[in-house]
Amino acid sequence: MTELAAPQISSLMEALPGIAHVLRSPVANAIVALSRAGAGLEEYAIAHAEELMRYGVRRNLLTHDEVRDLVERMLKTSGRRVDLSSPFVDAVLADGSRLHVVIPDITRDHWYVNVRKFVVKADSLEDLVRLGTLTTQAAAFLDAAVHAGLNILVAGGTQSGKTTMLNCLAAAVPPRERIVTCEEVFELRIPHRDVAAMQCRQPSLEGTGEVPLRRLVKEALRMRPSRIIVGEVRQAESLDLLIALNSGLPGMCTVHANSAREAVTKMCTLPLLAGENVSAKFVVPTVATSIDIVIQVALERDGSRRVREILAVPGRCEGDVVETADIFLRREGALVRADGFPPHMDRFERAGYDVASLLAGLG
Repeated sequence: MTELAAPQISSLMEALPGIAHVLRSPVANAIVALSRAGAGLEEYAIAHAEELMRYGVRRNLLTHDEVRDLVERMLKTSGRRVDLSSPFVDAVLADGSRLHVVIPDITRDHWYVNVRKFVVKADSLEDLVRLGTLTTQAAAFLDAAVHAGLNILVAGGTQSGKTTMLNCLAAAVPPRERIVTCEEVFELRIPHRDVAAMQCRQPSLEGTGEVPLRRLVKEALRMRPSRIIVGEVRQAESLDLLIALNSGLPGMCTVHANSAREAVTKMCTLPLLAGENVSAKFVVPTVATSIDIVIQVALERDGSRRVREILAVPGRCEGDVVETADIFLRREGALVRADGFPPHMDRFERAGYDVASLLAGLG
């Protein structure tokens, strides 16, 4: 295999118009390269906040072997691999960018190389206020909810800013607490000293050694956590997380959903994937008592990311329906106060917060 020298990588950045700008841009989201098998790098696209720009490569900039070697070099530090036995790979690069690769014969002809570069700087709720994602009043309430130890679910679509929101919420956790995180790949950057971060592991070539997210959640409970944070729940690990949250351990996680209420419904269905012995009669009341706040984030048409709604889960359910109450809603483009109140008012009081004043904008 041909070794791709460093000068060639440098020329790649110089030869593809817009790449250097994207690496410095605060609104760039992804660089997608399409490499046709046997033909080398053929096309790449740059996703900005406002548009998706596509560029065709008129000359054979990188051969097929060089593209493969480049991917292997990017994966080297992660310890992960991509080959015929494992045609998908998800990893984090040294600068924090997320790499995803799919190869033929899962794809028709191309190697699909997707690099999501997280360049928008938002490390705290105050940063989200500055970026226009949140209002000052909503940020103050969420900060109080984190300090009070409420369980928070962040919901939204792809690229809506769920991980960024989760990271900013985690930054508000009191520094004396021990945080244990469970992720498919490392994405969270929590500015605390006592953070135990874990990520999943792919199986070996022999099919052994895999560590799924559900195992991480179970192991996290043995690590003396003050708070558990799960990057994203998609399958049966949601059951283990709900059981942990229901036992009095504060936590946060994200989930894909189109609205805050749909997120609550999804959390009622995902645990059913854990096995036939798990029923809705157990899951629905557990969700009602385990989740306290739901934050819905969305990617707007202009490329900005906004909080659409903040929902409270009072802890009651009727049949298979979990009761909810709106705390903040977006009306006419503004995030405004609704008429709902969060659960566990006593926890706010013990943490030194007056919820009524916060929600009235007086805190």
